[in-house]
Amino acid sequence: MMMKKVFTVLVFALLLSCSSDSSNRNPFLPEVSFTFDINLNLPLFSPLNTTGSAIFIGNEGVGINGVYVINTGFGNFLAWEASCPNQTPSSSCSRMDLVGGTNVVCPCDDYEYSLFNGQLLTEPAEGDRVFGLLNYSTRASGNIVTISNR
Repeated sequence: MMMKKVFTVLVFALLLSCSSDSSNRNPFLPEVSFTFDINLNLPLFSPLNTTGSAIFIGNEGVGINGVYVINTGFGNFLAWEASCPNQTPSSSCSRMDLVGGTNVVCPCDDYEYSLFNGQLLTEPAEGDRVFGLLNYSTRASGNIVTISNR
């Protein structure tokens, strides 16, 4: 009998811990599944051979509105969704623009974000709920950098 009670408590605790908390989920950006290989030997991607350099990849099916990739040094790369995190992807100004080489700005609300950490650099308007950049997975192997959201 005691074992049954312990089992019931454990199952209940597991169910509670598995409940989805969507309070931190960005409601503007849908989940997309993709994988894209960047060959650093190709001229199009060669800027990524320099630490602190970022590029935009706008290929069909890569992210929602494309992806920004930055070389953060020591063979590490970060990839971020190019969609403004506080706008719907279908809005006319939803794709961010690269500024200063390492930051992106959303033309809808003028919020600026760092590509080094995805954080907002601009003070948000009072009462605005502001989301950070959506990060994608990166893996570097030799001259190939794979970005994905799988």
